[in-house]
Amino acid sequence: MSPDRLLGGRVLLRQPERGLRAGLDAVMLAAAIPAKPGERVLEAGTGAGPAILCLMARVTGIDAVAVERDPALAALARDNAAANGAAVEVIAGDIADPTLRARLPRCHHAFANPPYWAAGTRPPEAQRAGATHADIVPLSAWAAFCAAPLRHRGSVTLILPAARVTEGMAALRAAGCGALALLPLWPRAGEPARRVILQGRRGARGPDRVLPGIVLHAGAGWTDAAQAVLRDAAAIGL
Repeated sequence: MSPDRLLGGRVLLRQPERGLRAGLDAVMLAAAIPAKPGERVLEAGTGAGPAILCLMARVTGIDAVAVERDPALAALARDNAAANGAAVEVIAGDIADPTLRARLPRCHHAFANPPYWAAGTRPPEAQRAGATHADIVPLSAWAAFCAAPLRHRGSVTLILPAARVTEGMAALRAAGCGALALLPLWPRAGEPARRVILQGRRGARGPDRVLPGIVLHAGAGWTDAAQAVLRDAAAIGL
């Protein structure tokens, strides 16, 4: 295990040295959750807990539930929550299990960093394969799981490869979410986005929106906008 820090040192994260490791996606995802103190949030597929812990470092006083199907990662997420003084209920379970979905408490917001690719050569580490390949659990199941416990107009937020925008929007609509907002993450100015943040509201009927997005890199480093999120725990408004 390697001890790492996120959000400019605000979050201490122990995670495997190889295989599934937290990075940019988890921090950006956490910044996009519109949670307020006193609300309950759900993360599907928490891994070692980087996204939920970054969210709790930014927004105090939220009630957090996280689901992770790998028992070792679920235990690690509990340890990381304790090390950060964060009260997170970590459930070891599979989002494809309908009995787990039925046991979830009502939530205001739910989010996930679902598996990226629908098919392809699997990485050698089992944890990494489970986190990256969507043929294990399809994207539609992730959206349905996140939406199931939500209150009316509660938010579902996903971070996805840009190539899966159409699939992601369809999955959110099938899960009963509307008023979709799409925020691109541009590697550099003028380059195609590789990642997007996609958010919908359960039961909402408003128009969809494409937001200006965030340029991540300039020169040899991060842009000011990216640093505000990654180092200073700024929120991303959708």
